[in-house]
Amino acid sequence: MTFNLPVSAEANELLARNPLALLIGMLLDQQVPLEKAFSSPYELVRRLGHEPSPAELAEFDPDALAAVFAEHPALHRFPRAMAARTQDLARLIVEEYDGDPAAVWTGAASGAELRARLARLPGFGGAKAQIFAALLGKQLGVRPPGWREAAGHFGAEGSHYSVADIVDAESLAAVRAYKKNLKAAARAATS
Repeated sequence: MTFNLPVSAEANELLARNPLALLIGMLLDQQVPLEKAFSSPYELVRRLGHEPSPAELAEFDPDALAAVFAEHPALHRFPRAMAARTQDLARLIVEEYDGDPAAVWTGAASGAELRARLARLPGFGGAKAQIFAALLGKQLGVRPPGWREAAGHFGAEGSHYSVADIVDAESLAAVRAYKKNLKAAARAATS
């Protein structure tokens, strides 16, 4: 499986191959462009000189990890907070999934269980859990019974609502148009 997100080929390859990188990318996908969020796991690997395990990130000195996130260009708009959240994510994976990030989804017997597992991850919530469940189902073939329902409208076939739907330039443009329309509607509602 490969991803065709609007990031470098190397970043896409890492996201497709490394479940921890994919989770970190999704974690960072807030208050920054998706290109930044999903390229940052590759940049983290580059800065560390290797692909870190969840155990390594869980045990990393918090100030040192924050410094890695803050190096120019910062991995996120809020590097210290996101370094801490990444570390919390790694700790949860170590404690609850024996250090195997893919076990978050491979162990889910149903879509509802998958969504619940994802929603418990640091930095995830209801909507992000649904988006990630849709991404897993649509792009990685992780489809426990009821996955589309658990993903909400993000799981709809043929939709263009989120990163789960981006497979090429056309689908990226459609997702961006959808988000732009949502923001415009929200602004109009508050006016």
